[in-house]
Amino acid sequence: MRIPKYHIYLTSDERRTVINSLIDLRNNLISQGKYTDIIDELLVKLMKAKVKKIKVKEV
Repeated sequence: MRIPKYHIYLTSDERRTVINSLIDLRNNLISQGKYTDIIDELLVKLMKAKVKKIKVKEV
């Protein structure tokens, strides 16, 4: 069975907020002495993600 892929479309402000939140979470985990492997992977994926411009129709 295939694992479904999900796509998230974020504005530049939302992207910055997500990155800052992940960095804060990573810092908290480091101060508690816990592993940060998953957070590190998410940060790398987010930083390498392509920026795609899309048109949004408002109703």
